Amino acid sequence: MKAFSMIETNVTAHPTVAEAKQAVAAAGDCDPRLAITSEAELAASSLGMGQLVDIWNGFAGVVPFDDLQPVRKFTDRKTAAARIWKAIQRLEAPTVPQGAHVAPKRTKAAKQATAAEGAPTAREGSKKAIVLEFLRRPEGATLATIQSATGWQAHSVRGFISGALGKKMGLTVTRLKRDDGASVYFLTE
Repeated sequence: MKAFSMIETNVTAHPTVAEAKQAVAAAGDCDPRLAITSEAELAASSLGMGQLVDIWNGFAGVVPFDDLQPVRKFTDRKTAAARIWKAIQRLEAPTVPQGAHVAPKRTKAAKQATAAEGAPTAREGSKKAIVLEFLRRPEGATLATIQSATGWQAHSVRGFISGALGKKMGLTVTRLKRDDGASVYFLTE
């Protein structure tokens, strides 16, 4: 976990929390809360508002912070912490020496669904089975028909068609507009 040490107005990124705490301790600062790992810790730190302004203004105009503008004051501590935290995420921690290279653990390849594997099935009586039945009809199904059969809202029906049917099951669902303006969905092979 990347951590930051805040000594005076200098912010330094460290690869570990322990290294950040060591840097704070080596500086002679007694407050271990200046080894920051989150925005909440920054907001709760012992740094005064003037110090937060000085830290922010220290970033202004410096690469990789050349897009930041100096400020006179922050509206409140929460705003100061949020802006500084967002800015320091750009800092890079020094690289830690790596041990011997170890081959990555083998993982199972994700199975891609394809229509060629046969007609995807759904559990009998499930909402997925009901929707598939409607979409397999030659005239297809309107959004309102699917909504009334499943009790879902329109955005849920569209998400289901796109995600569960299109991406997960690999089916091709086509949408056409009728003359009356209603969308009709149906499966295409």
